Amino acid sequence: MMDLDADSARDFKELTAREAQEALAEEMAEELTTETEEQVSVSDEENTQEEEAKAPVAEVAPEDDAPIAEWNEEDLVEHTRMVEALLFAAAEPLDEKSIADRLPVGADIALIVDRIATDYEKRGVTLQKIDKKWRFVTAADVAHILEKEKVTPRKLSRAALETLAIIAYHQPCTRADIEDVRGVAVSKGSLDQLLEIGWARLRGKRRDVPGRPTLYGTTESFLEHFGLENIEDLPGLADLKAAGLLDARLPPGFSVPAPSDGDDEDIDAEDGEEAEFAQDFLSEEEAETVEP
Repeated sequence: MMDLDADSARDFKELTAREAQEALAEEMAEELTTETEEQVSVSDEENTQEEEAKAPVAEVAPEDDAPIAEWNEEDLVEHTRMVEALLFAAAEPLDEKSIADRLPVGADIALIVDRIATDYEKRGVTLQKIDKKWRFVTAADVAHILEKEKVTPRKLSRAALETLAIIAYHQPCTRADIEDVRGVAVSKGSLDQLLEIGWARLRGKRRDVPGRPTLYGTTESFLEHFGLENIEDLPGLADLKAAGLLDARLPPGFSVPAPSDGDDEDIDAEDGEEAEFAQDFLSEEEAETVEP
């Protein structure tokens, strides 16, 4: 409260009663304003202290090199079973982070993976690390029992069948002979396919023809596949007509050659002529680039 008896800064003796009252009122108002500001300042300080006292204590972040949680042997065995199940069920290799996300926090993944690798070292499947990822693979020494050989039948193209028939009936014949009968060029693929499956073979080169072209003939595998004792057992003109494979009205001069192994007197079967053999299979454009 304001002390009314205290000395005033103004001299009220020379003032009239009304002026003295107004001056006194102004001083009282100033005193009240000053006391209010002091009270507000003290109240703010008290509130600040209370809020600081109620504020929670900040948690100290754990250090990066905090020690890994210690697990007993029973826990390690259980963690090992978990990782083993993950690796067996995974559709793709797993890295250590992916494994750790599925295990209890702090599990020693490196130790667990090392245990599994040691345990499966001599088994039918082993734990293998590929680009920092782990997966189970078949042991190399027993992998052969999983291999399965399957014979896939290959259907010959029409061009290859026609080429084979011409070789069988006209052997020994050259590529030019085959093209003359078919009326079209013989692709390298057709002859390669017959040579690959073992139904056609090279019978050397013809001596009395310029360029000495390569001659082709059939093989024993061809006879075995078609159930023939020898090449002369191939059906003739009468057999083909009886089987309905030929039209009853054939063009004049049409004939079916009698199959035979041919005369080997005109065949030169010398070795060491790979260059000529390779050139026989080259196209006209490729042949022009080959040096003589």
